[in-house]
Amino acid sequence: MPQDRPDDAFAWIDAQRERRDRAGLVRRLSPRPADSPLLDLASNDYLGLARHPEVTAAAAAAAQRWGAGSTGSRLVTGSTELHTTLERELAEFCGFEAALVFSSGYAANLAAVSALSGRDALIVSDAGNHASLIDGCRLSRAEVAVVPHADPDAVRKVLGAAEGDTREEAAEAAEAAGAVPARRRALAVSDSVFSVDGDAAPLAALAAACRAHGAALVVDEAHGLGVLGEGGRGAVHGAGLAGAPDVVVTATLSKSLGSQGGVVLGPARVIEHLVNTARTFIFDTGLNPAAVGAALASLWLLRREPERAARVRTVAMGLYGRLTAAGLTAVRPDASVVSVRAPSPEQAVRWAADCRAAGLLVGCFRPPSVPDGISRLRLTARGDLTEEQVGRAVDVIVKTAPTA
Repeated sequence: MPQDRPDDAFAWIDAQRERRDRAGLVRRLSPRPADSPLLDLASNDYLGLARHPEVTAAAAAAAQRWGAGSTGSRLVTGSTELHTTLERELAEFCGFEAALVFSSGYAANLAAVSALSGRDALIVSDAGNHASLIDGCRLSRAEVAVVPHADPDAVRKVLGAAEGDTREEAAEAAEAAGAVPARRRALAVSDSVFSVDGDAAPLAALAAACRAHGAALVVDEAHGLGVLGEGGRGAVHGAGLAGAPDVVVTATLSKSLGSQGGVVLGPARVIEHLVNTARTFIFDTGLNPAAVGAALASLWLLRREPERAARVRTVAMGLYGRLTAAGLTAVRPDASVVSVRAPSPEQAVRWAADCRAAGLLVGCFRPPSVPDGISRLRLTARGDLTEEQVGRAVDVIVKTAPTA
């Protein structure tokens, strides 16, 4: 164990590294070549559009016309006509009044959660939410209640209890001031499809729980856009909640749309509020034009070929059916993510490495990335996979599976 020295400000890093080594939790970068020979079931390119000729050509054309970078924040020089077009078409496609594009899906989540809450607000957050939603809650300075995974009744109880606790105090304060009692600001936040196991949130029930107590609902469609809903319009659209005055959606442009960036969709007054208050919008450089052009081209492709969304779900169910038939434990996918349980973190890492050696690239999720402490292989179904490729992937996963 390294000893701290007065002249070694970062000796503590060595100690933490040794603890990670012993726990089998070391993470390493693995740069990929431009033309990898591996069969990819690890990326989030759900529709197979990241290398589509129309998408890459659109990215190149945007860079040539608008420049390699956006040159500044969106409020200075970082907004182009291309950004505005993408925002308008995303809002129309997903069924919302307005949209705002960010430099990443992470930045979009930080913006939506923090700017729509605040120090005196209450946020009810699903225990399975993505790290970006969790960090948005932390940055908001609001009171945060973490509820059991996919449990609308728990959300309803927390909102009801908070409403009851504050109603009397608000009434007394308003009476003393001669004003109308103010309702406490509250919102529930949830992924539409959870990134670890690929299960979908009960959105209709969540919306009902929020509406019973005047709370807003913020939904991250990172894994729903392009896969669920009519023609890939997302789980919120599929639940009949698109365009609702009390629902806000965030999404990334880096998964189904094969590009980079993020977006917040919702009522126009919410988007206008974000333009004026969201720190990850105001103080961040705008999304580069090439990424905007690529995302727009992917959106046009999805409009033209809506069957791409259904194909992703078909591939996911095919993977699930074959793996479980072979005796492996997997979670039935609601969208594109197929989660296969591993006995331990060490065996999950070895399993993923053995798959790679056999020509198959898969994801490996271990603590602390997974909130339930269960290690697993994480497979992402892509709409451009052939039946032969799906069969080959299943064969490799089954043959390399740990024996205990």
